[in-house]
Amino acid sequence: MAPVKFDDIPQVANQVLKDDYQSSGYVLKAKQKTTWGGAVLSQQVDLFAEDKCSTPAKLTWKVPKPFGCDIVTVDKLEMDKGGKFKFEASSASKKLPPGLKLECKSDLKDKSKIVAGCTYTGLKDAQIKFECKAFKPKDFTGEVMYEKSGVTGGVKFTGAVLSGGLPDVGLRVLKGNGFFALQAKEKLRSFDVAAHYKVCPDVRCAASYKYEVADPKKANLQLAVAYKNLYKLSLSQDKSIRASAKYDVAKGFSLLGGVQYKHGGKGNPLSYGLQVSVE
Repeated sequence: MAPVKFDDIPQVANQVLKDDYQSSGYVLKAKQKTTWGGAVLSQQVDLFAEDKCSTPAKLTWKVPKPFGCDIVTVDKLEMDKGGKFKFEASSASKKLPPGLKLECKSDLKDKSKIVAGCTYTGLKDAQIKFECKAFKPKDFTGEVMYEKSGVTGGVKFTGAVLSGGLPDVGLRVLKGNGFFALQAKEKLRSFDVAAHYKVCPDVRCAASYKYEVADPKKANLQLAVAYKNLYKLSLSQDKSIRASAKYDVAKGFSLLGGVQYKHGGKGNPLSYGLQVSVE
């Protein structure tokens, strides 16, 4: 199995700290799988949004075999409420070397923003990713990840390395019920630490701490606990408290509600939201 991507290093802890907190606004999500080459249509509607759009929706298509073609896969074709597009495609051809996947991203508007890349997992326990702007190859990002016995380490770099810039580095350890992750970014001047522990099959606890050398006042500690992945409570050093509850009405139909209270902030300190999901 290939290691996780660099940005997913703290993913285990983020499932408790960040995922499934609908504490602001009302959202309707729906997902439909079609018989057209296995295409999947995802819809997200922001109800009662405070903007000029009367139906603020986002539509996302995933087409494994567009027009019956098994050489390329459309991973995402998205249009948001502002009429902006996101297009992501990847290779599906078996003629490529084992472990190699080619990728392309575009906003379907500005050709200078077209991004081409590749992911290689042909080396045991390793993953190598590289992408750059098609018309500006020096504007690139890349990462190298390696995992062994539950320990994952890696680096992520940009075109700045050509002029002496430092890459971001990351480490995560997953052993038994415990998890730890560390990321050092921005020339090793910003640090993100995350931890997770499964107390029992029903209870999970997580914590994260962010520290910036340039501005220590922005340091933030967050603690969270989840019960059966249905009920979550999060407390943050920025004086905010979030709580959420998920209820499965029926198979493929769920409700996710949440509330947030932030002391000392501007405006109303209390906000709440609801998300309805249909699949």
